[in-house]
Amino acid sequence: MTPPPTALSQTPVPSGVRQDLARTTLAVIVLVLLILGSLWVLRPFLAATIWATMLVVATWPLLETVEKRLGGRRGAAVGVMTLGMVFLLVLPLWLAFDTISGHTGDVSALAKRLAETGLPKAPDWVAKVPVVGAKLSATLDEWAADGPAGLEARLRPYAADAARWAVSGAGSLGGTLVQLVLVVILSTVMYSSGEAGARGMRRFGRRLAGQRGEESIILAGKAIRSVALGVGVTAVVQTLLGGLGLAIAGVPFASVLSAVMLILCIAQIGPGIILFPSVAWMYWMGDDGWATFLLVWSIIVAALDNILRPVLIRRGADLPLLLIFSGVVGGLLGFGLIGIFVGPVILAISYTLVGHWVDEVDEIDRALEAARKDETPAPQTPAAEAAPTKA
Repeated sequence: MTPPPTALSQTPVPSGVRQDLARTTLAVIVLVLLILGSLWVLRPFLAATIWATMLVVATWPLLETVEKRLGGRRGAAVGVMTLGMVFLLVLPLWLAFDTISGHTGDVSALAKRLAETGLPKAPDWVAKVPVVGAKLSATLDEWAADGPAGLEARLRPYAADAARWAVSGAGSLGGTLVQLVLVVILSTVMYSSGEAGARGMRRFGRRLAGQRGEESIILAGKAIRSVALGVGVTAVVQTLLGGLGLAIAGVPFASVLSAVMLILCIAQIGPGIILFPSVAWMYWMGDDGWATFLLVWSIIVAALDNILRPVLIRRGADLPLLLIFSGVVGGLLGFGLIGIFVGPVILAISYTLVGHWVDEVDEIDRALEAARKDETPAPQTPAAEAAPTKA
C-alpha cells in the first residue's frame, strides 16, 4: 500500500526555477571552458608568469625603498630593479655558458690523457673512508689495472647516452635562458602596475570568500616573501661563500661549480654535494694544506643553512618554520623548482583557513554561552518575596 501523496509532493515546480537551474549549469560549464581555454593559450607563458609574480611580490619592499631613494620616480626605480634582475638571473647563466665553452678544450685534453694513460690507482686514504671507502678503493684499483683499453671498453656503452644528455642539456639551458629573459620582461611590467594588480587580487579574494579570501591573498604574499628571504637569500649567501672558497683553494671550474651549487641550494639539497667532493679531489691531488682549508670552510658554509634560514623565514611571515620547510620540500617534489614558492603558499593558506574555522567554532560557543547567561532570570531576594503585591 503506497502512502498518500503529501501537499509538498503535489506542489508543481515553477518553470522559472527549471530554466534558472539550466541557465546556471550552462553558465558554469561555459565559464570552466573559458578558463581552461585561456590557460591553454597562455600555457607557454605560465611558468615565466608564475616566476615573475613570485619575484615581484618578494622584492616589492625593495622596489619601494629604491623609489624613495630616487625621489619617488617609479620609472627610474623599475629600471634599477630590472637591471638588478638581469645581473642576478640572466648574466650568471650567460657566464656559465661562456665558462663551459671556454673550458671545452681542457675537458677534451683531460679525456684524451685518460684514454692514453688510464686511471691512476686510488690513494691510500680512500680505503679509510667510512662505509664506502674499501669498495670504492677496490673499484678504482680494478679500473686502473685494466689500462686504457679496459677503461675505454667500460665507458663505451655510456658514450652515446652521455652525448644525448649533453645535447639535451644544452637545449634545456637555452630554453631556460629564454624563460629568464621573459621573466625579466614580465617583472618589469608588473613592477610598473603592481598596486593595481594587488588591488585586483584582493578584490578577487573578497569576492570569492569575503574577508577570509582577502586575508588569504595577503597571507600568500607574506608566505612568498618568507620563502624568498629564507630560501633564496640563504642559497645566494651559501653559493657566494662556497664559490669564494673554491676559487681561493684553486679548484678548477669554480664558476661552473658555483652555478650548480646555486641550483642545489635553491632545491634544498645544499652545497655539500659540490664542496666535499672538491675537498676529496684536492686531497687526492696531494694539496693537503688547501684541502684542509676548504674542508673547514665547507663545514661552515654547509652549517650556515641551519642558522640563517630560520631567522630569515620568521622575518617574512609569522608562520611555523616546519610548515614553511615542509611546503618548500613538498612543493619542490610535487611541482618542480617553482614548487619552492607554490608549496609554502598552499600550506600557509590552508593552515590559516583551518585555524580561522576552528576559532569561529569557539566564538560561536562563547556567544551561545553568553546568550544562555543573559536569559537566566535573576534570583529574587527574600524581601521581594515577602512584599505584598498590588491589585
